[in-house]
Amino acid sequence: MNDRVEIIASRAEEVSVRGVLHHPTSPSEGALVLTHGAGSNCNAPLLISLAEAFSEAGTTVLRCDLPFRQSRPHGPPPRGSAERDQQGLRAAVAFMKKQVPGRVLLGGHSYGGRQASMLAAAEPELVGKLLLLSYPLHPPQRLSELRTGHFTSLHTPALFVHGTKDGFGSIEEMMSALKLIPARTELIPVTNTGHELVTKRNRDEISQRIATAFLLFAK
Repeated sequence: MNDRVEIIASRAEEVSVRGVLHHPTSPSEGALVLTHGAGSNCNAPLLISLAEAFSEAGTTVLRCDLPFRQSRPHGPPPRGSAERDQQGLRAAVAFMKKQVPGRVLLGGHSYGGRQASMLAAAEPELVGKLLLLSYPLHPPQRLSELRTGHFTSLHTPALFVHGTKDGFGSIEEMMSALKLIPARTELIPVTNTGHELVTKRNRDEISQRIATAFLLFAK
């Protein structure tokens, strides 16, 4: 059973939590917050497929819209929205801690993963582990504009999943960047996929693979 969620998590800041809550049939302890990239929302095929895979494995999952997407249905996040989007993730984690006993994990695709990692770097006790899907290491064809400034402060263990044809960073570039992170990391390359990771052919297989790998990583 899935529930649509929309609450005001902090009336002082008016940060909302909006998304879909996946309840596993046989729940284990713990929960996962998943969020989307800059051009998408919580109904992205990758997030739906992942939420179903984790739910089948016993994890309660919230796939949520970042604040910028709550404010505008289409288009990328406006300049200056990162701090508020991180507040939204913090609120989503707090919401899940009230719903489910045990650990809360945090994951995101592309921009959402970057915001999750920046939040975790600033607040290392917030979540137990990170799942970072298609981390946008740099803008396409602008290799020198690395988005790794917070990596040296990231003390939350993180599992990275990255397509071998991702224009936002090659596997070799990702491997080099991960050396900056003092926490435990792991990189899973996904052959013949780009930034979206999921295709019609690999949707079920890749989601199961990611869920299995991350739950093992998070033990």
